[in-house]
Amino acid sequence: MHGRAAVVVAALALALVSGCSDDSPSGAGPAPAPASSGTASGPRGAAAVSLTVASTVATGIEVPWGLAFLPDKSALVAERDSGKIKRIADGQVSEVGSVDGVKNSSEGGLLGLAVDPGYPGKPYIYAYYSGGDDNRIARITYQDGKLSDQQVILDGIPAAAIHNGGRLRFGPDGFLYAGTGDGSDRPNSQDDDSLGGKILRITTEGKAAPGNPDGRVWITKGHRNVQGLAFDGNQLYAAEFGQNTWDELNAITPGSNYGWPAAEGISQLDGMTDPIAQWHTADASPSGIAFAKGYVFMASLRGQRLWAIPVAGGKRVGEPQAFFTNKYGRLRTVELAPDGSLWVTTSNTDGRGGTRDGDDRILRVTISTS
Repeated sequence: MHGRAAVVVAALALALVSGCSDDSPSGAGPAPAPASSGTASGPRGAAAVSLTVASTVATGIEVPWGLAFLPDKSALVAERDSGKIKRIADGQVSEVGSVDGVKNSSEGGLLGLAVDPGYPGKPYIYAYYSGGDDNRIARITYQDGKLSDQQVILDGIPAAAIHNGGRLRFGPDGFLYAGTGDGSDRPNSQDDDSLGGKILRITTEGKAAPGNPDGRVWITKGHRNVQGLAFDGNQLYAAEFGQNTWDELNAITPGSNYGWPAAEGISQLDGMTDPIAQWHTADASPSGIAFAKGYVFMASLRGQRLWAIPVAGGKRVGEPQAFFTNKYGRLRTVELAPDGSLWVTTSNTDGRGGTRDGDDRILRVTISTS
């Protein structure tokens, strides 16, 4: 164990010299692998999965980030840089308003969205955004196609040009989960008094949810930059950007320490929890994730592909398979739609990708297993 720890420390020292952003330009590093499409087999009992881009839901969206469905099966999408929220219904895109106080940066701005589980009886949506000095979570009334009455329910999440986290997800327990980044300050991830580098679990009033370890707002620490959250029943999974070597998919257990900055990828350090899957950063740079049909589907920015990872009970049960590699560019967000398809957003207009005609777009991807 001491020898392994020494290797990790040495690797971290090298990373301090050569450090990189969590969301490197797609042209950086080794060339991505050839495109993968069609059907992927799922070893060790996982059903084979096939993904097909069935249609383009919308085009011309500026840096789409958060995406959340309403009970009427329409969707709200957040534009990171403009701070606008748009509604997509029957292929039509309309603006419903803007989030006040958004300050965009290289990776900051209007990020995650979530719809109150009690909607429309509780007519609220929740937005994670960069406000300049910090990242914040706000509750906003959404009625009659308009935003109003924005109230910050939690602030003080470390912010920087990079490493802002930003994903929001309501759990089956009715509480709001948020993935944060270390705010480009590594010690935040291990600092119990900081909200940086954590997964938060809060009430819709922004308080610590009942049952959180030690009554804190956060349930796990030791994360570098969490931008993907998805539930399979009560099991939470989180996607995390690595530094230079390994990106991660983690199975989340409340009270656990996921290692950053001492660990990146599978490190087997005492007292720290290893990821269930890892990727070289050129092949992933993961953002949003969604769970469906026994798979975590993970959108990749620098990797320009959609990963399908077979999981069960918080464990990986087969090898990850890549789809659509290099075909649509950088992929930011993936959400399970009410009809059982996946909606996948591109992120080619964020200054780090090569734009294609119609970017950015939302793709509708159908799933079949056998």
